[in-house]
Amino acid sequence: GLRAYGQRDPLNEYKTESFGMFESLLGLVREHISQLLSHMEFNIEPPTQAIKPPSQEMHPQHLDPSTGANVAAPANPLQAGPILTRSGSEIIDPQDPTTWGKIPRNAPCPCGSGKKYKHCHGRL
Repeated sequence: GLRAYGQRDPLNEYKTESFGMFESLLGLVREHISQLLSHMEFNIEPPTQAIKPPSQEMHPQHLDPSTGANVAAPANPLQAGPILTRSGSEIIDPQDPTTWGKIPRNAPCPCGSGKKYKHCHGRL
């Protein structure tokens, strides 16, 4: 409060003081962590048993949407293709939108234009 008498903005003084205190706190934390890390000892032991990669037999079989044949699922599920959410008829007619079912907005339009569905037939 006395800083206002000295023609200094109390809010700016508070910000300056708090920033200085925060910097000193960060310095203390860095120093403490450095002390802890310098006293640590790491014992690295070789693995006792080799880890065997998972076999393809453990993965479930999936149907290929174009042929209907069973196809092995990819080993990494993050690399799997898009999830099919279409609930329409079995045969997709590019000229008949009633056979398309539910199409994701960013999927290619089934009419064959090459555009995304949201820019072609999915426009509002």
